[in-house]
Formats: sequence, structure tokens, C-alpha cells
Amino acid sequence: MPVTSAGILLWRRREELEVLLVHPGGPFWARKDEGAWSIPKGECEPGEDLRARALTEFAEETGTALGDGAELRDLGEVEQKSGKVVVAFGCEGDLDPATVVSNTFELEWPPRSGRRQSFPEVDRAAWFGLDEARRRINSAQAALLDRL
Repeated sequence: MPVTSAGILLWRRREELEVLLVHPGGPFWARKDEGAWSIPKGECEPGEDLRARALTEFAEETGTALGDGAELRDLGEVEQKSGKVVVAFGCEGDLDPATVVSNTFELEWPPRSGRRQSFPEVDRAAWFGLDEARRRINSAQAALLDRL
């Protein structure tokens, strides 16, 4: 059974429509940019409420809770090259990327060193116009931009 994640594509209106994307933290992603960004998302348990999981993951990865009253629009799902299925919801909103504070994960680093280090799940966030977002986002998630 494929792994399923749920997330939120936050958008706002400026001179053009902009979307908030996050860059994954940790040493594997440190030097990757185009194609590495994503919507804030996280893994779901089988049978879990996908909207609730998306709201929780957004709060954990950005440090900002959208609240239970957030108007989430279903953007459907996409399948990434890894086989992971991402279920996404669009939501209009705003936040300052400079205030993003993510939860962390532990990883043995450097490999086979026996040392465990803590890294943020998200090391930065930014607003992008749709054209720039298409260059930055994981290629499978680009379809979500079209659906928005």
C-alpha cells in the first residue's frame, strides 16, 4: 500500500497569485533547490481524516496554525516518483516566511558515525508566483498549481 501524505497549498493574491512553498531541511536537501520545494505536508495513518492531518502538518512545518475554521478546497491527489501519494487542499491565507519555525527530526549524521543530529523538517519557506513555483516545486506536485 503506498504511503499517503496530506498537505495544504496556501495561496494569496498580490500583483499575481502567489503560493507558499517550503524547502525540506536536513543534509540531503541542503544543496538542492529547483524541484526540491513542496507544499507543507506529512504522512497519514490509514483511515485518518486527511483534512485534519493537513492542518496539523501545516502547523508543525510552519509554526502557524490555520485553525479548524480554515476554508480548505480539495485539490485532489498526485503521485510522486517514489510512489508516495500526496492529497492536497488549497487555502487562501498569508504568513511571513521569516516567522516559519518547523518541527525537527533526528538522523544519524554523518552516515555510519553513530552520532544523531536534529534537523528541521523545513529549513525555509517562501512565496512564489505560479511560474517560479513550477520551477521550484517537486515535479509531481506541479499539477496542484494548475488545479488551484
